[in-house]
Amino acid sequence: MEVQVFADADRVAHEAARLIAQLARKAVAERGQFLMAVSGGKTPWKMLQALGKEDLPWENVHVFQVDERVAPSGHPDRNLTHLVESLLEFAPLKEDHIHAMPVESDDLDEAALNYARTLCRITGTPPVFDLVHLGLGADGHTASLVPDDPAIMIEDRDVAISLTYQGRRRMTLTYPIINRSKTILWVVTGAEKNQMLKRLLAGDVSIPAGKVCQDHAFVLADREAFGDIAAN
Repeated sequence: MEVQVFADADRVAHEAARLIAQLARKAVAERGQFLMAVSGGKTPWKMLQALGKEDLPWENVHVFQVDERVAPSGHPDRNLTHLVESLLEFAPLKEDHIHAMPVESDDLDEAALNYARTLCRITGTPPVFDLVHLGLGADGHTASLVPDDPAIMIEDRDVAISLTYQGRRRMTLTYPIINRSKTILWVVTGAEKNQMLKRLLAGDVSIPAGKVCQDHAFVLADREAFGDIAAN
């Protein structure tokens, strides 16, 4: 796992965008498309705004969601709301190349199956992303794979529905598809992430984030999140 530390969250966002852009150009040149899944968060929205200003073959880029809260369309709790605002406002990405998790469905389990079918239709079987972008929670969660949730035990499905977490159920990618990704990009900012970042870098599988494969992974962190890790 390659670790890079930058002065602040804004710099992390811009460096993450640069890395994604490099990988996107390479993937399109080699395979004709770039398939990425993105998580939510304030720094990631800045990352997507910066990415939108990059010179990319946008017609060959597909964007999927790592996770999504069960909430109405356009609700500020929805990652999709911010994803659209952050990316479509800046990038000539086709609207139908943003593949939203269908969390407005009355049958969430069937909706999860349908999203898995969408992944297969666009990325192949089994689905493989060029890049999965992940965040890290202060409790060690990543995606919506949270401590003590049954979704962290799933090994035979790529998409699952979580229990209620911070007031909402969520749809989430599971470890199998995350770990199949060609590249994992962790974007970690803020002092409250320091202890969990230490555990992630140490390969601590007792936290959900620690179960993500560290091969082909990049960690981009700010100084607040990284703290004194280098001294340990």
